[in-house]
Amino acid sequence: MNKQELFPRKKFKPTHGWVSLKLGELVEYHELLFFLTLRDIKVRYKQTVLGAAWAIIQPFFTMIVFSIFLGKLAKVPSDGLPYPIFTYTALLPWTLFANSLLASSNSLVTNQNLITKIYFPRLVIPISAVIGGVVDFAIALVVMLGMMLYYHIAPTIAIITLPLFVLFAVLSALSVGLWLSALNVQYRDVRYMVPFLTQFWMFASPIVYSASLVPEKWRMLYGLNPMVGVVEGFRWALLGTSNPSGFMLVSLGVTLVLLVGGLFYFRRMEKTFADMV
Repeated sequence: MNKQELFPRKKFKPTHGWVSLKLGELVEYHELLFFLTLRDIKVRYKQTVLGAAWAIIQPFFTMIVFSIFLGKLAKVPSDGLPYPIFTYTALLPWTLFANSLLASSNSLVTNQNLITKIYFPRLVIPISAVIGGVVDFAIALVVMLGMMLYYHIAPTIAIITLPLFVLFAVLSALSVGLWLSALNVQYRDVRYMVPFLTQFWMFASPIVYSASLVPEKWRMLYGLNPMVGVVEGFRWALLGTSNPSGFMLVSLGVTLVLLVGGLFYFRRMEKTFADMV
């Protein structure tokens, strides 16, 4: 793959005000998107002893800690399911979301050499950072299937919707990551804020507890957190818990609003990236 294939020649015109999204450019630069995604995956595990095993270690050991202190000692309800698998099912999309959010929010700054040298749609960078996290998710999903076998939990027909909830988690990470990556170019405080944000966000999501604990009158408000719909959707698809449609509509609506707004904001700020990064 040569440089001309990765960076097609284009004629440019100056833009003013709120520019169009020009999503068609992503198709034109699809080879660059693939290349950057592959590069991010390789760099993540380069010169590591355990390699891709880290994709399993993070959610698995987090599940063990939660199971001991919250499941055994605090006796947190888990909708009648074994607490380890109840928690691990939620940690799967959460780990995908949190890692993708961290990677995408820092993606423009870490690729500043590429941004300042040549033109390509900058959207490629945060998108590739988010897509790379799907590989880790796929590896960790194997453990989930083993746990379902161990606890004798048979999947229902709802499991066919799992790819939709994976897409939902990816879009949630991208919708927030677009805002944070653009802001990170101008305000470097963002990279210090993201770890705190994800930590707070985890406990505001039904990871270690069930969303059924939230009073009925507050559930629509609680659904404004996009990860509520994602996590409850995963539990429904894999474990056959109650249908999350009430949360889903609200969470999906918020995600789409954040995504569209993030795309326009990112495109508007894109012309300043090379000067400020």
